[in-house]
Formats: sequence, C-alpha cells, structure tokens
Amino acid sequence: MLASLLRLMTSTVRPNLNAVAQVQEKLDGATASTGYCVLRFNEKELNPRYLYFWVRSPEFIGEMVKRATGASYPAVSDSIIKSSKIPLPPLNEQRRIAAILDKADAIRRKRQESIRLTEEFLRSTFLEMFGDPVTNPKGWEVSKFEKVGSLDRGVSKHRPRNAPELLGGPYPLIQTGDVANSDGYIRSYKSTYSEIGLKQSKIWTAGTLCITIAANIAKTGILTFDACFPDSVVGFSPNSQTTTEYVQYWLSFLQKILEDTAPESAQKNINLAILKNLNIPLPPVESQKQFSKQLNNVQKFKTKQTAGTTEIATLFNSLTHRAFRGEL
Repeated sequence: MLASLLRLMTSTVRPNLNAVAQVQEKLDGATASTGYCVLRFNEKELNPRYLYFWVRSPEFIGEMVKRATGASYPAVSDSIIKSSKIPLPPLNEQRRIAAILDKADAIRRKRQESIRLTEEFLRSTFLEMFGDPVTNPKGWEVSKFEKVGSLDRGVSKHRPRNAPELLGGPYPLIQTGDVANSDGYIRSYKSTYSEIGLKQSKIWTAGTLCITIAANIAKTGILTFDACFPDSVVGFSPNSQTTTEYVQYWLSFLQKILEDTAPESAQKNINLAILKNLNIPLPPVESQKQFSKQLNNVQKFKTKQTAGTTEIATLFNSLTHRAFRGEL
C-alpha cells in the first residue's frame, strides 16, 4: 500500500504525468492545498525516487484515470491513491531501478531544455533587433494593426456550430484550441467541415496567421494548409509593411496584456475592433524579413528537436513500463 510512504504531492484532480512533484527536505512541514494528496515514505520499505517514478508511470496514471469520478472535473480521492498497489522489490533493487530512470529522465529533460532555449533565443533576437514592442524604445514608426494587412474574423454562420451535417467532410476546421496548442505553426487538425459546413464558412489559405479572440486570448499559429475556422479566430495576412513572423512575435509580447484586460462574461474574449486598434511598431521590412528567415531556420531545428523529444518520451515510458514489470 502507498499510505504514508513518500513526501510527495500528487494532484487529485485530472491525474496526469505533470501533476506530480517531489518536495525538497527544506519544505518539509509546508501546507498543501486540498487539490493534492501528500504521501510520505518509510525509508525502511521504500526508496522515494522509486515511488516518484511509479506515481508518474503510465500504469499508475491509467489506474487513476479509470477510477476518477466527476463528469466536468474528474478527480481521485486520497483514499483511492493510498489504497492503490505498487510493485515492491527489495530496497537495493528499488535504488537500482530509480538510478536507471533518473539517468533516462535527465536525457529527456536536457532535450526539453534545448527546445526552451531556442524559444529564448528567438525572443532575445527579436528584442535585440526591434526592442520591446510594448514601449518601442527604438522609436519605430507606429501604425494601427488594421493598416498593415488584412484582418478578418473567421466565419461560422450556422447555429448550433456542432450540427452533425456541418462536420465530417474533407475541409480542415481549426478551433481555438488548435491554435493555442500549435507551437507557432498549425500542422494538424481534429475536425473537418462537410460541403454544407463549407457553405456557411470560408477557406483561409496556408500562410494565414490565426489569432484567437475567445477562450485562449491572442494565441497565434500560422496555417500550413488551407483551412476554415470559426469567428472565435481572426485571420491575418500582411501587406508590404510587415511579415507574418514579425507580427506573430509582436503579438506574443502583447498576449498577456490582452488576456488580462479582456472582458469576461461566460468566458474571456476580445473583439476584432480591439485588435484593429492596436499600435504596431514598424521597423524596416528588410529587418523583419531577416528575422523571419532566422525564425524559419530555428523552427527547422526545433522541429527536429521536438521529434527527438517525442521519441525519447516514448522510450522513457517503455523503460518505465519494463522497470515496474521487473524486466530491467
């Protein structure tokens, strides 16, 4: 049994691999919210790193997901976590398994860190070339956003939007979540429109910058294929004064501001007028093109790194599975 074995906090809400943390010794005695189950280890029976990896394992997570209750906000209770079972080899074997998984996890973390550093590099490159776009310290000419390209909301005239006859055809349909989770470039989609769906919507061409204005505020993604999207997404295409990549990064500096100031009823949202009225600094377009070129080069590297990270994560999960089946 897991009861009272590990100083570890694991979320009792929507169990997933990211909801586990081992608390440092210096924080022993700290208070945890009711959203966490706190477990403490008995050093005579259990290695804390071994239990840490077990609680993060697909086997444990899968069990928690199956036993979670609640339709809109699935959760598991402390008693469910503490009554679950764990493979328990001798302590020396636990330490050996934990050491192997620690080394594998370190490799995975280094790859994730390299991806994070590419994002920092692009952000610092933007700031070096153009300055902070919020304060415009380099004194670039400023224009209204609506003046630097085409800016229009997506189209979804039919109500309800999820009517069965609208869906299931050959035309990609991008939603706000697809944009928010795109990591800058929209390369996949989960929904499609039928011919009927297309008639009440509009196709936007590849290269369009998608900007969310509801739920996820001012998140962006560049389409890599032609697609439709609803009126909760705005499409932007630049004119001769800007590049798509420059506008995308400019918006990334404003995203938190727009999100914090967005009106809220059932959910936060901004309207097209707010976007159109934003002030955008306009450095020389040749400099913008230079930044776009650097971004595209970094994106190619990042794509390779991300593919490698996915492969490493798959191998790590396989290694974890074997570890707790006694196959290492």
